[in-house]
Amino acid sequence: MVVAHRSSDLDPIVARYPDRRREHLIPVLQEIQERDGYLSRDAMKAVARALELPVSKVYGVATFYNQFRFEPRGKVHCQVCRGTACHVKGSAQVLDTLERAIGVPAGHTTRDGLYSLEVVACMGACGLAPVVTINDEVHALVSPDGAKRLARVAAKKESHRHDA
Repeated sequence: MVVAHRSSDLDPIVARYPDRRREHLIPVLQEIQERDGYLSRDAMKAVARALELPVSKVYGVATFYNQFRFEPRGKVHCQVCRGTACHVKGSAQVLDTLERAIGVPAGHTTRDGLYSLEVVACMGACGLAPVVTINDEVHALVSPDGAKRLARVAAKKESHRHDA
């Protein structure tokens, strides 16, 4: 679902920052992402207008920080840890297998909105490496085939949930 934004859509958020200074940019972007699940181009343009900043500044800040997403999450959101321990234990192969199985590179969502794939720097579960989360559920000691299986099972659960 793509969300179009007008400046008026942002009024409740921007109203919390009456002096509309440059340092409010990140909190405003965070609130929009919290509300919408991601930052659309329209939202970033509307933020630029509301805070009287160049659009390039808003894009620059949003793309600098990896906390911001620019596509909606899929119904099945997969995250692969690429921290040192996970890397040593084979997370690159896990990521490669998921990219091929799902059909999108990391950082993207499938056209049908079923899957999204994200790389994270560290999940803090180094002793359980490699670690993958599927819809925020942590899975430890995941093999490449195991990750593919987990993603497929989650997709089946998701389709059954909507069929019921």
